[in-house]
Amino acid sequence: MFGRYAPHIAATLSLGLPLIGSHLARMAIGVGDTVMVGWYGVEELAALVIATSFFMIMFFLGMGFGTGVMGILATALERGDETEVRRGTRMALWLSFGFSLLVMPLMWFSGPILLSLGQTEITAQLSQDYLRIAGWGLALTLGGLTLNSYLAALERPQIIMWITLAGLPMNVGLNWILIFGNLGAPELGVRGAAIASVLTQFVQLVLLVLYANWLPIARKYNLFQRFWKPDWHAMRSVARIGWPIGLTMLAEGGLFVGSNVMMGWIGTQELAAHGIALQITAITFMAHLGLSNAATIRVGQAKGRGDALWMRDAAVTVIAISVIFAFIAIAIYLLFAQPLVGLYLSPDDPEAPAIITLGAGLLMYAALFQLTDAMQVIALGCLRGVHDTRVPMWIATFSYWVVGMPVAYGLAFHLGFGPAGLWLGLCVGLTVAAILLMLRFWRGLYRGDWTAPQPAG
Repeated sequence: MFGRYAPHIAATLSLGLPLIGSHLARMAIGVGDTVMVGWYGVEELAALVIATSFFMIMFFLGMGFGTGVMGILATALERGDETEVRRGTRMALWLSFGFSLLVMPLMWFSGPILLSLGQTEITAQLSQDYLRIAGWGLALTLGGLTLNSYLAALERPQIIMWITLAGLPMNVGLNWILIFGNLGAPELGVRGAAIASVLTQFVQLVLLVLYANWLPIARKYNLFQRFWKPDWHAMRSVARIGWPIGLTMLAEGGLFVGSNVMMGWIGTQELAAHGIALQITAITFMAHLGLSNAATIRVGQAKGRGDALWMRDAAVTVIAISVIFAFIAIAIYLLFAQPLVGLYLSPDDPEAPAIITLGAGLLMYAALFQLTDAMQVIALGCLRGVHDTRVPMWIATFSYWVVGMPVAYGLAFHLGFGPAGLWLGLCVGLTVAAILLMLRFWRGLYRGDWTAPQPAG
C-alpha cells in the first residue's frame, strides 16, 4: 500500500515544501513588521494590526485571479496546451493589476472607514498613514502571486522560495532604518514599515519577472511578448474561476478581520494580543497553504489526464501530510505559548505581561481549530484543481458569516466570554467549512464529476 502512495508523497513534498518555505518567508516579513513595530509602541502595533487587516481584505478579494490560474495552468500543461498557459497567465496579471488600481482609493481614504467601524481616532489615523503607502504594493503583491502560480505549475517552486527569502533580510534592514530612524534616516514609525514593505515587494516582483523570462523550459510560452495585447476570451475564463476564489478568501479572511474589529471594541491590549496570536497561527497555517497549492497542481494534473484514481491518491496524500503538520502545530501551541507571544514585545514595555497572558490564552483556543483549519484549506486547494470555485464560495460565505461570525459575536458580547468567545466562533466557522468542502470534493470525485470533460469555471 505504501508503495502505491510513495510517488505521490515524493511529488507532493517536492512541490509543497518549497511552497511552504515561500509562504513562511512571506509570513516572516509580516512578522518582522509586527515585531519591530511592537518594539516601537503598543499604539502603533494596534494600528498595524488594523491596517494590515484592511490591506489583507483587498488582497484576499484580488488574489483569486493569481490563485485560480494555478489550476488552469496545471491542467493545460498536462494536456500540452501552450497557448492556454500563456494566455491564462497574462490575463491573470492584467486582472490583478487592474483590481489593484480599482481599490487604491479605499486605501487612501481608509481613516474615515476605520473610524466608522469603531476604532479610536489615533488607531484610524496611524492605520491610514500606513495604508496610503502600503496600498501601492498591492499590485506588486498580486502580480508576484500570479507569477508564483505560473512557476509552481511549471514545477519550479524552489525559485519562489529563494526569491521570497531574499526579501526577508532586506525588509528587516529597511524596517530598522525607517521605523526607528537609524543611519540618519527620519523616524517614520508605521510609515517606515510600509515603505520597507513596498520596496521589498518591488524587488521580489522584478526578480520573478526576470526568472520567468529566462527559464529555458518556459521560453516557448513567450509570456511577456506583446504583453499589452488583451485576450478577452482568456480573461473571461480566468475571471470566471478567479472571482469566486477572491470572494471565498474574502469570506474567510473577513472572519478574522471582523474578529480584529470586534477585538478593538474590547480594548487596545486585547487587540494587540489578538493580533500577535493570529500571526502566530498564520505562521503554522502557511504549511497547510503550501500543501493546498500543491494539491491544486496535483489534482489539476489528474484532471488534465482524466485519471480519477490518481486524483484520489493525490488528495489522500496531501490530506495525510497536512494532518501531521496540524498535530505538530498543536504541540507547539500547548508547550510554548507564552515565549512565542513574548517575542513580539519589548520586555521593558509595562503592558507586555498583560498582553503575553492574553495572547497565550488565545493560543490555547487556536489549538482547537488546527485540524479543521487545515482540512478546509486543503479541500479548497483540491476543488481549485478541478476548477470548482463557485459552490465553494457559497459554502465559505455560509460557514464563516452565517455561522462563524454570529457565534463569535454572541459568545464574546452577549454571553460574556470576551476574547475567548471570538476565538471559539472562529473555530466553529472553520469546522463547518471543513466538513462541507470535504464533502463537496469527495462526492464529486466518486461521481466522476472532476474527471469527466467539462468547461473551465
